[in-house]
Amino acid sequence: MNLTVPRVGITAAASFLPPREVTTDELQARVAGASRLPLPTGMMARATGIERRRVADDDEYASGLAIAAARTVLAEAELDPLDIDLLLFASATRDMVEPATAHVVQAALGSRAHALDVTNACNSFLNGIDLARAMILAGRARRALVVTGETPTRAMRPRLDGMAQARTALAGYTFGDAGAAVLVEPVATGGIVDVDSETHSEHWAAGGIFGGGSRHPRGDEHTYFTGDGTKLSGVFEKIGAGLLERVAHRTGLGWDDYAAVLVHQVTVPYLRRFVEIVGVPEEKLVITVPELGNMASATIGVQLDRVRPGLTGGDRVLMVGLGGGVSLMTMVWEVSA
Repeated sequence: MNLTVPRVGITAAASFLPPREVTTDELQARVAGASRLPLPTGMMARATGIERRRVADDDEYASGLAIAAARTVLAEAELDPLDIDLLLFASATRDMVEPATAHVVQAALGSRAHALDVTNACNSFLNGIDLARAMILAGRARRALVVTGETPTRAMRPRLDGMAQARTALAGYTFGDAGAAVLVEPVATGGIVDVDSETHSEHWAAGGIFGGGSRHPRGDEHTYFTGDGTKLSGVFEKIGAGLLERVAHRTGLGWDDYAAVLVHQVTVPYLRRFVEIVGVPEEKLVITVPELGNMASATIGVQLDRVRPGLTGGDRVLMVGLGGGVSLMTMVWEVSA
C-alpha cells in the first residue's frame, strides 16, 4: 500500500513596518530627560547594538500592522478574503483583553473564517503557523492566514525611578514594532517538514509584561516590560544548542543544507553569542536587530518576507524561535517547487 503523507507549507509571506523611526539615542535622551538621570551617552546603543527601530503612532494598533501585512499576502496570492477558512492572530501583543484581536483583523479584511488568537510571547507567530498546519492536517481547515501585529514599544518605561530600575527595564528598550503574515495551505512538494519545541516554564517570571490579567488587572506599573535579560539569555544558551542538535539528528540536515536561518533577535550581543554557541555561518542569517530592534513574534515574519524573494523550489529555511516563559521552537520549511 502506498500511503501519501499530506504536505502543508507556507505559500505567501509579507511584513509591514510602521513609517515612524526612532533612534536609540533619541529614545535614551527622552527617557533620561523624563527621569532626570545622567545616563551615560550612548549607553543603550552600546548595551544592545540597536541603532533604531520602527514605532507605531498612537492611532496605529497591533491589529492594523497585521491587517496591512495580511492584505499584501492576499494580493500576492490573488485570493479573496472569503477564500480563508482559518484566521489566527498570533502575537504577544493584542489590541485588548477581550475580544480576540483576530476578530478585529477579520472585520477589516472582510473574511468569515474561524478566527482566534494564539499567544506565547515571541514564539507566538511560529506557534500560529504550527497550529494552522496541524488544523489543516486534521481536516479542520483548508487554507489559513496567520498574522501578527506587534507593538511592544508601548511597554517601554517612559521614565526611570533610578539606575536599579534601569537594569530591569533595559530589555524593554530593545523593542520595535512590526506586522507580518503568511498563508498556510496544502502543497504538492516541500512544505513544513519538521517542527520541534522545548519549554522550561519554571522561568516564567524571568521577564514579561505582567499587567492586564487577573494578577494585575489595573495600573500602569505592570504594563511595562520588566525582566532579567541576562537570566533569559542564560536559559536560552543552556538549552538552545541541544534543541538544534536534535533537529540535525532527526532531519539529517546541516548548516550547508539551509538557504537561510531565521532566528529571533533580541540584541546584537546575544545574536553574536547565538552564532558562537551553535556554529551557524553568519552569512545564513537575516540580520534585522540593529535597524529594527526586537520585534517580538514579528521578527521571524519580517525576516521571512525579506529572504523569500531569493528562494527557489527545494530551498530549505530553518526558523528558530525564543520566547519568554520560556520556550524555544524550531521549524524547517522547504520551498515548494
